[in-house]
Amino acid sequence: MSNSLDGLYRNQSHIYKYILYVFSVVSIVFFFPKGGKFKYEFQKGKPWQYENLYAPFDFSIQKSEEELAEERDALEADKSAYFSYDREVVDDARASYAVQFPVLFSQYNISEAESEVLRQTGLEFIDSIYQNGIITRTEEYDVSNRNFLVRQNEAIPVVPEEFHKLNQTDERLSEFLSRRNLSAFFTAYQELFFNVLKPNVSYDEELTQTELQEALSEITTTRGTVDEGKLIIAKGEVVENENYKILNSLKAEYQSELWTESNYYFILAGYLALVGIALLMLLLFIKRYRPEVYRNNVKVTFIFFNIILMVFVTTLIVKFDEAYVFIVPLCILPLVLKTFFDARLSLFVHITMVLILGFVVPNSFEFIFLQMSAGIVAVLSVSELYKRANLFISVGQITLIYIVGYFAFHSIQEGSINGIEWFTFGFFLLNGMITLFAQPLIYIYEKMFGLVSDVSLLELSDTNSKLLKALADKAPGTFHHSMQVANLAEAAANEIGANAMLVRVGALYHDIGKMNNPTYFTENQTTNINPHHDLSPRESARIIIQHVLDGIELAQRNNIPDRIIDFIRSHHGTTYVRYFLKKKEESGEPFDIEEFQYPGPIPFSKETAILMMADSVEAASKSLSNPTFAMIDNFVEKIVASQMESGQFANADITFKEIETVKKVLKQKLTNVYHLRVEYPE
Repeated sequence: MSNSLDGLYRNQSHIYKYILYVFSVVSIVFFFPKGGKFKYEFQKGKPWQYENLYAPFDFSIQKSEEELAEERDALEADKSAYFSYDREVVDDARASYAVQFPVLFSQYNISEAESEVLRQTGLEFIDSIYQNGIITRTEEYDVSNRNFLVRQNEAIPVVPEEFHKLNQTDERLSEFLSRRNLSAFFTAYQELFFNVLKPNVSYDEELTQTELQEALSEITTTRGTVDEGKLIIAKGEVVENENYKILNSLKAEYQSELWTESNYYFILAGYLALVGIALLMLLLFIKRYRPEVYRNNVKVTFIFFNIILMVFVTTLIVKFDEAYVFIVPLCILPLVLKTFFDARLSLFVHITMVLILGFVVPNSFEFIFLQMSAGIVAVLSVSELYKRANLFISVGQITLIYIVGYFAFHSIQEGSINGIEWFTFGFFLLNGMITLFAQPLIYIYEKMFGLVSDVSLLELSDTNSKLLKALADKAPGTFHHSMQVANLAEAAANEIGANAMLVRVGALYHDIGKMNNPTYFTENQTTNINPHHDLSPRESARIIIQHVLDGIELAQRNNIPDRIIDFIRSHHGTTYVRYFLKKKEESGEPFDIEEFQYPGPIPFSKETAILMMADSVEAASKSLSNPTFAMIDNFVEKIVASQMESGQFANADITFKEIETVKKVLKQKLTNVYHLRVEYPE
């Protein structure tokens, strides 16, 4: 049992990666849309690359969105308009007429028979007016080719111009009375009908829309069928408009029928296998070529987290509306990763993510090509992301790649710019604007995962920061030494293509442990009194070595990132405190040599190796009196050769050529420091 627990403890890092890998694969497949994958890839305007394709089963030809939109527009343009006829208004008008007629016509000296004729004439006029109904002049309604008046639950075809308007009453009344030789009573009738006649016809918006929706719902999404065994397209035949629609219909039918209960587990297993292969390639790449990243579970988790996040966002957008797929700022991933890692790893992660998304998005070839091209531009174009101008320039180049690539694909497929969806360019611009969110996202990731970006390095390099000000106050000689080392290391890093900002910050903090006992280090001794004279070589070596451990503790207490603390740990590697070791050897007393050795580790990157060389050379240069070119050349060669012989650079990914370049830079810089003139031959 104890052995099992020990084994788990020793392999916990590997076990965690296995769990993370499985979780990532399952999560990504879970986000995938529930449908199979059509086994043929085709593009409009391109030849059919496969054998003759025959219909594997009966299926319907799906109408395109453009065709459906045309049908909907045609129905809306030719919709029927419905008007409601209110019979109660007519009855109220007749009743009001019956009450007001005797009052208004009592002023005329007419017989009872004449009164009855006038009364009937008025009723006839009311009936003629309300035959089609009265509609107000301000009544708004859609003009249609087909209009119906709903009267007693019956829809009667009607022409809107036949509706009577109240402002036309006087004219019609005059004509009506004139035909009956009753024009003398026009004024009385006019006053009477002004109070009696009311509109009774209104446009029925609800019924009109209901009828329209019913008509729209009857639109079929298909047009015709393809029988099983029928030739769809022959090998080498160009995929034209009609064939393209049939192939898309087959693809949709195939994918919907494929994802059935009987096929579910096979498709699921296929997705798991392919996504697993993609992520396994990424994991193996990190293990083989970026072992320092592989050993750090936080960094591996950070990479896989971003892949899962991008897949989730993309699948969410595709499910909502696949037309918006290019809004997803996938290029934000390589921008962010390059800030924390390197270009090669950033590009590999981006390509892996894009390959996985090829299962999700429509027109996968077009999508993969555009995203890979944009990702490569993102990785190659961005540098010093902490400078805002660089981010804007990079985002502008990414957006341009999207626009040009989309335009090129459309030109190839359609043979012209007709039908180009211009709003897609708006999606690309929106994509670019979202990509600008990379800077705040970097800050969020720094806090979430404890990573260090160039922005943080720039802040740490400020000599007015709390820790560096304390170093300048307590150990001014060490502070000056650190500044000199930072300048040397930065120049060397720039020359061999290492991270100059990182090595500069590492150099500024590498000796902060000397603040605890500043007078025990020669650069801080302002008098001739050396406290080491009262100590044994063993005790002096312990104090000198202790500055590394004190520096680590100080850095951790002040929340300095581990990436910088690595420089404090490794700037002496496993070398010896040679001065006191030699004194101990001269004493002839027995001793343990490990008491005079720094704890390490040895440098494990170009940057930490550069710091070791720059630190040793700068410190040793203080012992030179009246230096010459030859002296500087010899002592730089001697120091670096000693470090190489003791295996201090065995774990650092730095080449002999790069070491030679670093030595050359150190010699040049020291020559400038000591203001040496060029020695001309006599």
